[in-house]
Amino acid sequence: MTEHRTGPESVGERLRRLRTERGLSQRDLSSPGVSYAYISRIEAGARRPSVKALRMLAEKLGVTADYLETGSQIGDAEARELRLADLELQLRLDGEVPTEELTLLLEEALTHADETAAARASIALGSAADASGKHAEAIEHLERAVGFDFVTAVTRPDVYLALAHSYSAAGTPSRAVELLERSLEELKAVAPEDAATRIRLSTYLSYALTDLGELTRARAVVSEALFETSEGTDPYTRVRLYWSLGRISGEQANARAALDSFRHAIALLEATDDTLHLARAHMACAEMAMIPGAEDETTESHLANAEKLLGRASGEDLVMLRRLQAMAAVHAREFQRAEDFGQQALEFAVELPNQAGQAWWAIAEARAGAGKPGADDAFCKAIDLLHEHGTIRDYANLLRAYGRYLREIDREHEAMEIFERAANVATHLHGEPSAAEREHL
Repeated sequence: MTEHRTGPESVGERLRRLRTERGLSQRDLSSPGVSYAYISRIEAGARRPSVKALRMLAEKLGVTADYLETGSQIGDAEARELRLADLELQLRLDGEVPTEELTLLLEEALTHADETAAARASIALGSAADASGKHAEAIEHLERAVGFDFVTAVTRPDVYLALAHSYSAAGTPSRAVELLERSLEELKAVAPEDAATRIRLSTYLSYALTDLGELTRARAVVSEALFETSEGTDPYTRVRLYWSLGRISGEQANARAALDSFRHAIALLEATDDTLHLARAHMACAEMAMIPGAEDETTESHLANAEKLLGRASGEDLVMLRRLQAMAAVHAREFQRAEDFGQQALEFAVELPNQAGQAWWAIAEARAGAGKPGADDAFCKAIDLLHEHGTIRDYANLLRAYGRYLREIDREHEAMEIFERAANVATHLHGEPSAAEREHL
């Protein structure tokens, strides 16, 4: 006898119908966390499925979670919107990147010319890649995102900042400068009243200019941003400006001024719950404390604080921590420990040529200090990487270190050539931040 329905189809009835239509058993439909017994209770109306269960069951049945729950038929674009919203929520709640699902959704959106979904998927994939140090991948996704007319520096400054960061981290700060200058021009034309975004973009621009060794331009950008601040300026904006001044001072080998700026950043960050940026500020202080003339003995304490704050972090932050620990060990004449830290840094620096160059430098110093073979080769690898991807200061200091090594092993003629090369590079270091600019903070 045919069963006649007297009301709307329930979730359990819809689940049983879809499963039967597809020739699946309850065991076929089950998966970790969604047992066949659980499915049986849902179909019997004894349980209402959780959001997670709906998502997993809908995927196996080839329908949307919304359709499984409500029975509402929606179009492809709406279905992608719901799937994307679900994945973005999962990313925010779990902190995990559903890369495979996002990639499939991106391909589907591009196939159907769904620009909104394609942009959102690209931003999610690119931002996650940038945060995990996969900068080549981040650049690919974020460049696609900013290629859409509606993803602008005004509407999505975070996307432009992430892309600029990846450009610089990948060793092409000139591309970051071009992107950020363009973004500031757009902001000035469209939203001149948005001072907060202007300061953020300007700060990142100063970082990129510093990486290029254009310290006078970097200082001018920071100076202009300083005039935008007031007593009510939020702490993070002030942290960024201190960071800019610290980096510029560091490039000028003014370690004391750099330490002073980074310590101000630490003081502001300690009043927040932002352990990641606090760890980075401690690492910046540790790096400056190792510069000759800093007259500071806090390197080890800064690195210990950074390691504690980072916890089980991976990617770019761990690379930086390990290579700083390597250089600190060199200074302490613990050469085997230094090489071990340097090798650990290299393992994670596959897509970070600047950090890889720094790691090779630490390894070179460790081998030279221990009188082990391979120091010359390590110095050459470091020079090749930092010549193309490093800052002016780091490159000049590395050349000086290599010159000293060559002199110690009686290769005086080669040493003099390297010292002359270092002197030529160092002529590009100029443009010291003024006391008035520092006082304004």
